Amino acid sequence: MINRIRDVRLQKGMTLAQVAAACEPATTAQTIGRLETGMRNLSLVWMNRIAAALGVEPELLLRSESAGEPRVTAILARGGVRVPAAASDALLPASLGGDQGLRVLAVEIAIGEYRPEDQVWLRELSIEQAAQALNRDVLAPLADGRLVFGRMVENQGKAIRLLPLGGVHGHVLIDNPEWLAAAEMLVRKL
Repeated sequence: MINRIRDVRLQKGMTLAQVAAACEPATTAQTIGRLETGMRNLSLVWMNRIAAALGVEPELLLRSESAGEPRVTAILARGGVRVPAAASDALLPASLGGDQGLRVLAVEIAIGEYRPEDQVWLRELSIEQAAQALNRDVLAPLADGRLVFGRMVENQGKAIRLLPLGGVHGHVLIDNPEWLAAAEMLVRKL
C-alpha cells in the first residue's frame, strides 16, 4: 500500500508543521515528512493520529499501488476552464463508489451554483451514452486541446452541444469528442 498523506495534507492546505502540531500527542514536522515519503513505516497508530489531525477517515490516507486515482482534470476559473499546471489527486468521496472513469473539476470562482473550492466529480461516458447527460453539466475536450464545461443541451449522434459556464458566451458544438464526463457529485467544504 502507498500512503497519500501528502496529497490529503496539501488539499487541506496544511504544512508538515501544522499536521505535526495537530497530532495528539504532538510530533515533529520531520516525523510527518518521513511518514509521508515512506522513509518510516505507517503503523495503524500513526495512521489514526494523522487522520485525526487532518480531519479525515484513516482509510483516505491509503491507496493501493495498482489503483488509478482520480485526478483533478480541469479548473473552472475566470474566463473559462483551464487545465491545471500540475496534476494532483482528488479525494474520493466514499458515496461515489469505484473510481473508474472519474474526473474532477476544481472550482476557483463563483459561477452559477458553484463556489470557490468546490470540486465537481464527473463520470466519463462514451459518445454512445451521451444522451444520459442531457441537461446536466458536462466537461468535454475541444479538438485544439482546450476544455469546455457547461450544460449539455443537445446530443446529435456523435456531436454534443454545450452551453458553457465560466464567461464563455454562446453554444459550443463539439463533433465526436475524444471523451466526455457528466457531473455526478458536488463536493463542498463546510
